[in-house]
Amino acid sequence: MERYLKHHEIINKTKQISDSYVLDQGVFDEVIDQLLNSELDSEDVILEGFQRLLQEVDYEIGRMEHFANLTASCFKGCAFCCYFPIVLSKMEAKIMFRSIENFSEDRKKAIYDHWDLYYEKYAKTLKEAAGMDHNADETKLAYKKLNLPCPLLDPETQTCMAYEVRPIPCRTYLNYADPKVCAEQHLPQEPSSYEFLYNHYFEAINELVQVLYENGENVLVDYPGDVWSYDYLPVWIEKWREGTWHEL
Repeated sequence: MERYLKHHEIINKTKQISDSYVLDQGVFDEVIDQLLNSELDSEDVILEGFQRLLQEVDYEIGRMEHFANLTASCFKGCAFCCYFPIVLSKMEAKIMFRSIENFSEDRKKAIYDHWDLYYEKYAKTLKEAAGMDHNADETKLAYKKLNLPCPLLDPETQTCMAYEVRPIPCRTYLNYADPKVCAEQHLPQEPSSYEFLYNHYFEAINELVQVLYENGENVLVDYPGDVWSYDYLPVWIEKWREGTWHEL
């Protein structure tokens, strides 16, 4: 029978990371340098940079897990964390949507058809969620209690429909304890969050867009205004679907 870590063991290991692990910002900077020195056009630089920096967050978590001998108990189809509020900047949302537009036709159709059903089924709940202050401490629990799935969660497979471009919050919340704690509690104490990595990632993607912007290139977003505007992922998607995206 597999033995899962207890809460105090997880705390000790995350403290070990906090006290002794040295994060190398250079791995993010290297991605930026490589892309800015590439022959890609500005749009491809941003889209590739977006995905590579997201992947670097995954790699960095893997390095920290190796350092502290941690193995996540999360598994494919375990989607309890997909009911948490996902907040991201308008800049990230726009780049994410452009990335989805580059998916295959079949894959895009599956996502867009799902959204048609999703926004009809959850209209009332979405309105309630959108009215919640995403900066308030109590919002996370209140939002979770709505039982509102992420609009990118496939209801049949319980997997992400845009996995490679899923936002940072989806990547940095991991459980090292018995998976049942996520099923039994809205906010279990056992899972760990590496949300501090968001700052490293965001500084890098912002630098990439800023350099291109200052060089007069097309940066896909309204810079710098989109950097500082935040909202829930379902809200950004709904505005995009309504055709008001470019008016934001």
